[in-house]
Amino acid sequence: MADKEIKYIVRVANTDLDGFKPASIALTKIKGVGRMLSNFICQAAGVDRDKKAGELSDGEVGKLSDITQDPKRAGAPSWLLNRRKDYETGEDVHLITAELKFVTDNDIKRLKKIKSYRGMRHQARLPLRGQRTASNFRHNKTKKAMQAKAKRKGK
Repeated sequence: MADKEIKYIVRVANTDLDGFKPASIALTKIKGVGRMLSNFICQAAGVDRDKKAGELSDGEVGKLSDITQDPKRAGAPSWLLNRRKDYETGEDVHLITAELKFVTDNDIKRLKKIKSYRGMRHQARLPLRGQRTASNFRHNKTKKAMQAKAKRKGK
């Protein structure tokens, strides 16, 4: 048997994926794509999820890229999408890469602007979802304490 030529890097949805990892694992490197969605994308594209990403043909990579861009069109259930009932449109959509970061940042800015509880917690850099704050969420405390301790020891 002749060894197949493996591509070291595969480009899907403007993200470089490791060609030596299985396709389903490699897809999780795309921001906004988790294990469940990557398994769905492989299944919808008709690609074996255990096949190495570098062994995929150009057609298979194209299918993966198309489905990654719009999984809803490929038949993904609404619970698999990361933005259900979008604030502006009211539709279920799935966002990836830079678009996901942009929309998330705008959501946080909107919450701060309307001064909602979550917005105020974001502004104060505190947890939003009821976690205890006695010992966690103390930003930059340990780093400064460690530096001060090192200075006292003369190191």
